[in-house]
Amino acid sequence: MDKRPSNLDAHLGYWLRMVSNAVSHGFAREVEAEGVTVAEWVFLRVLYDVESIAPSHLSERMGMTRGAISKLADRLVEKSLIERQPNPEDRRAHTLSLNEAGRTLVPRLANLADRNDAAFFGGLAADERQRLAQILRKIVLDRDLAAPPID
Repeated sequence: MDKRPSNLDAHLGYWLRMVSNAVSHGFAREVEAEGVTVAEWVFLRVLYDVESIAPSHLSERMGMTRGAISKLADRLVEKSLIERQPNPEDRRAHTLSLNEAGRTLVPRLANLADRNDAAFFGGLAADERQRLAQILRKIVLDRDLAAPPID
């Protein structure tokens, strides 16, 4: 007689995916109402902390290919949120930076992220939130998960 397969809800991945879907889909809708995707938000947030950055360095920080960074940069230039500047040391290269509109948008989007976290995790006690964050970070480190979640 074959052993009965485990139930879906017996798997931590099932519960993690349920929470992750709810957290990320709700946030994606809010960010998209501001005119950007989650991937663009991550890109903008990384740029917010630097004066300017070469696309190759941005690709390393975000764990994305240079081609993917280039496509995101094209979209954000088109949306008038970032600028490309020629690199004075290498005429073939350029750097990326937020313009004033992008610099203004990032704190608004960060506020949406903060509110989203509060909506989903506000029911946890502070020590529960801290423990959950520690567990998730441990999994990320143990599995060497480098790329930020953008999907």
